[in-house]
Amino acid sequence: MRFGHVVFSAVFVCIAVMAGTSAAHAEPKAVIELFTSQGCSSCPPADKLMAEFTRDPSIVAMSLPIDYWDYLGWKDTLALKGHGKRQQAYARVRGDREVYTPQVVVNGLTHVAGTDRPAIERAMAQTRRDAKSMLLPVTLTVAGETLTVDVPAAQDAQGQAEVWLCPIINTVSVAIERGENHGKTFTYSNVVRRWIKLGDWAGQAKTYNVTLKDFQSGGIDAVVVTVQSGAMHSPGAMLGAATASLR
Repeated sequence: MRFGHVVFSAVFVCIAVMAGTSAAHAEPKAVIELFTSQGCSSCPPADKLMAEFTRDPSIVAMSLPIDYWDYLGWKDTLALKGHGKRQQAYARVRGDREVYTPQVVVNGLTHVAGTDRPAIERAMAQTRRDAKSMLLPVTLTVAGETLTVDVPAAQDAQGQAEVWLCPIINTVSVAIERGENHGKTFTYSNVVRRWIKLGDWAGQAKTYNVTLKDFQSGGIDAVVVTVQSGAMHSPGAMLGAATASLR
């Protein structure tokens, strides 16, 4: 299934929180973003594959449900309008205008079909060879009701990047009542529920303090904070990411 095009940028760092004080060093090898839809008959195998990737500690895997297939008869209950805009922004930056579901974007640099595990693994290996991709370690610390995100300095940093925090729900099961997947129930993994910009990064060390109650409501299980080159309207290479559970 296919659609149009637009632009977005981000920096993700997934964070887990425990009682007292905890810290996580984020040095995964890849950020995988799956653009999916409850109204897409081709998406369930990709959603199942995403669940497998979430169990790999070296991968930050996120499901980004979109709403542009809602007209087919079923309104996606998890979709955020910004997800479609982000997917379109990626396509515009790449110059190919390829927007479809299920689509996976790897490390902000390349896209492949969300059902194709070998292609996703090749994309992870390929993007890791990029000089800027996933080379920035980020530290996340939880003390009491505060999350602290530390982004280190990088002498060879070029251009601007943005730091974003994404609260996520680990698993959500949805019974589809209409549309192409009518009568079926599917489970979605690491579903992004919100985007919170923490700030900009241009090579200097940065520290961000966030109150947990500002984003922990609504069944949130974990957080992803990222650092991604570019801007919301022109996302580039993912510079760093981490993942941690809040439960």
